[in-house]
Amino acid sequence: MISKKLAIEVLNEMLSTGADFAEIFYEDSHAASVAIENGKVSSSSFDITSGAGLRLLKENRSVYGYTSDLTKKGLMNLAQSLNKSFSGERLITVTKLEMIRGKNRNPIIKSYDDIPLKDKIDLVKEGTNEIESMNDPRIVRYIGNFLNNHRGVTIFNSKGKWFTRETEFARLAYSVIVADENGMETGFEGPGCQMDMSFFKDKAQPRKVARKAAETALLMLTAKECPSGKMPVVIGNGWGGVLFHEACGHPLEASAVSRGLSYATGKEGQMIASPVVTAIDDSTIPNEWGSIDIDDEGNPGTKRVLIKDGILKDFMIDDFNGRRMGREGNGSCRRQNYKFCPTSRMSNTYIDNGKSTPEEIIAATKLGLYAVGFAGGSVDPTTGEFNFGCSEAYIIRDGKVCEPVKGATLIGKGEEILKKIDMVANDLAFGQGMCGAASGSIRTNVGQPTLRISEITVGGRGGELK
Repeated sequence: MISKKLAIEVLNEMLSTGADFAEIFYEDSHAASVAIENGKVSSSSFDITSGAGLRLLKENRSVYGYTSDLTKKGLMNLAQSLNKSFSGERLITVTKLEMIRGKNRNPIIKSYDDIPLKDKIDLVKEGTNEIESMNDPRIVRYIGNFLNNHRGVTIFNSKGKWFTRETEFARLAYSVIVADENGMETGFEGPGCQMDMSFFKDKAQPRKVARKAAETALLMLTAKECPSGKMPVVIGNGWGGVLFHEACGHPLEASAVSRGLSYATGKEGQMIASPVVTAIDDSTIPNEWGSIDIDDEGNPGTKRVLIKDGILKDFMIDDFNGRRMGREGNGSCRRQNYKFCPTSRMSNTYIDNGKSTPEEIIAATKLGLYAVGFAGGSVDPTTGEFNFGCSEAYIIRDGKVCEPVKGATLIGKGEEILKKIDMVANDLAFGQGMCGAASGSIRTNVGQPTLRISEITVGGRGGELK
């Protein structure tokens, strides 16, 4: 732990050459994981992360460094190394630090630290046993994982503030590989939360999660190749929100907007989406995977309405990139750990409920694609151009969900797709994932109700849609 006295000394050393802001980010975290492959425990680990990241700002310049040496000498050496990036007279002197307490929206009744390893193994085995019970020779490999992380963070800065945060989260995941003469397919399900073990007994039961992963893989194994062309696409709720996250969410982060690297730069107050689209990034939802009480600059988590009835209203802003925008951070600054310089990132990002029902959207679609799950893909945040592979998809004919298809790829530009969303349902759900960007890999929730894109290019090897 870094004491307040030492923090003040280090901050003042950092500020001695004219920086206008200094920050110490201290982290002490530990994570445990266990994996079961084809019925046998294949790995078990316990990892400790402890260190400090120091950041200096001067106008629109930033310098960052980190160390695991938390002695006074180690921290002062790093401070002196960093402050050489600036030259000038001292602008700020820190004399005291005031502790700011954030609201704990994600309480854990019983810490995962107190759960025996055997209980975690038994939890994973509930799911792997379910897969075994299917007794299907096409299932060639299945892996169950359980991960829990207990993260402690303390932030000191030259504004005279001191913040502290403690977070626990866990995730249960199953990956199932199936194969036969038709080829090979993979099914994956990975629910996560900031709750205690009750989440996996009540809301994300291992048997149901594992079976869903296996059934999806087996279904896609027998599916025909997806046809190609421009067509209406209905995107399922929950994990379907990854399309908005990648193609539209990243371009609304200040790290891109502030440097003119986003199609959304300069468009605040303008119509950038269909009037049926309201998009939100909300880090205050209790116990959700992407929620935070305070961000990694010490700003409180907030609910940010990014798009309201199609009109661009706000961005996800960190303090540093906010300088270029003439804005203060709005609780959107995150990092993987102390080794990463923080920047603007998403938390729980979703398209809000609309007025239709899923049944109405399907019924209103004469011929098109129903995309339920997504696999890999790529996106250029500057242009919003993307391509995403579908891990589960079906053809819609005459308003009904019909045969499954595989190999579907959605291709387009985020800015254009937002304007082509013509129906949004009322069945909002979330999907948990990890998002990688400049400040590392972080927990993010994607989400949306069932919605329809009136026309999008679909890639596939099944010929023309008929």
